Amino acid sequence: MGIKIIKNPVNLQEIIKIANEEFGDFVKAVVDVEKEIMAVGGELHADEEIFLSENENSKREHVWGINIYPQKPENEWIEFDSMINLKPHFSNRSRDVENQEIREKIIGIVQKLIIK
Repeated sequence: MGIKIIKNPVNLQEIIKIANEEFGDFVKAVVDVEKEIMAVGGELHADEEIFLSENENSKREHVWGINIYPQKPENEWIEFDSMINLKPHFSNRSRDVENQEIREKIIGIVQKLIIK
């Protein structure tokens, strides 16, 4: 499966299917917090970041890599861990998303785009 851009809500079963085709229990995703869209289905977060940049004109400072574990409870299904999150120029010095406001925005976007 290739990378898919999600702009409109999709059913959780579709995310589970993508996870099963890729890594089994999770799917890599990159969320654009400005455009409120995300890319899923890539082997690397960097691939999804480039895909969003090329196809949606997403900017580096607005995209964040996460892993979604669709079969875990909703309060545990997002993991903020990606190499693309290393953005010292934008005050993020780890693979985590350090800014709580950005974390909350990512959670809100994921909840809006994936229907349970």
